[in-house]
Amino acid sequence: MMYDRIVLRYGDLTMKGRNRKIFEDKMLKSVKRAMKEFPEVTYWRTYGRLYVILNGIPHQPVIERLKDLFGIISVSPVISVPSELEAIKAAADEVMKSLDKTPATFKINARRAWKRFAHGSHEMNHLIGSHILPQYPDMKVDVHNPELELKIEIQEEATYLYWENIAAAGGFPYGSNGKAMLLLSGGIDSPVAGWMALRKGLEIEAVHFHSYPFTSQQATDKVITLARRLSYYSGVPIRLHLVPFTEIQTRITHSNQENLTITLMRRAMLRITEQLALKFKAGGIVTGESLGQVASQTLSSMNVIGRATVLPMIKPVIMMDKQEIITIARQIGTFETSILPFEDCCTLFLPKSPSTNPNLRIVERVEQQLPDLNDLIKQAVEGTESVLLNMTEGHHEHGQVDKSEEDWF
Repeated sequence: MMYDRIVLRYGDLTMKGRNRKIFEDKMLKSVKRAMKEFPEVTYWRTYGRLYVILNGIPHQPVIERLKDLFGIISVSPVISVPSELEAIKAAADEVMKSLDKTPATFKINARRAWKRFAHGSHEMNHLIGSHILPQYPDMKVDVHNPELELKIEIQEEATYLYWENIAAAGGFPYGSNGKAMLLLSGGIDSPVAGWMALRKGLEIEAVHFHSYPFTSQQATDKVITLARRLSYYSGVPIRLHLVPFTEIQTRITHSNQENLTITLMRRAMLRITEQLALKFKAGGIVTGESLGQVASQTLSSMNVIGRATVLPMIKPVIMMDKQEIITIARQIGTFETSILPFEDCCTLFLPKSPSTNPNLRIVERVEQQLPDLNDLIKQAVEGTESVLLNMTEGHHEHGQVDKSEEDWF
């Protein structure tokens, strides 16, 4: 059977009321970006629905791409025929013949959106059902829990038949809920947090801290691979900011405050990220923190660390167990990259006994005793290198600001 189009159903954006058209416009843009590898397709939109017209190409690869696109709750391959009773009956026959096996139960679910069509919805259910049923004597009608539900939507321009309902990613279309900076390490948690932020309609730019020569190029390449994977889900290139952090880490480790090393480093990271966010007009910071997972992710530690920025901190995985995070990481294709054994900057300077209950006043006093810290933060921001990445390539913007403890980012 040759499907000629795919119907897309929206998810959370249907609750947006007066802003619905804005969200639907963003959804259409997201779909068009994702469909660049299928230049043959065209589009047709009605209230609450978007159709991708296949124009002769197979439907399977198109569906595989669309079902990962945020803002779409489900997709269905569709047959379209003229809005005439005999044409609809013939299409229903085609659907039944295409099935691998005859279902034990079935239901016709017709909806007459075009009121000038001669037969009403209930009448169409009977007309199509009574046409199909005599051809399959072992099949019965079940209106409550059918094995096959054949849906028929009668519009003026055409009638659409479909029976598959393929779950998609849901959420909101890319960029519909603002922009945030993602603290992206090479660990498991932060790419999952980034994926979840994208799913809620955030545009993201990623920030990664490196400590050359203590960290290797392989560690950075690992993060680049993760950012590219996230760009698949965003549908657009993602900008990755590579922040030189060696001088700041060295200065903090020489402050003789070993138990506060992680707290001080992460506060410095937030101050740098806040400046990058202001430069690139982002309204929040996304992290991969999970409550109680490590010493710096106790409620007390997160409170003291978070006071370093006035921007809202968005923590999508904060209430998730590690295994739950790993399950998502496997599903979205980041896990195998995340477990590659290349150290990031946090693992290199990990103290033996990091504080789990730091005192804010003491932390701020220690920072005041590091008079060059502000200058080092400014230098790190100025020395940030930006890389624009998609799934296949990236280019550098040089010199511009344009696990355990390993995965706080």
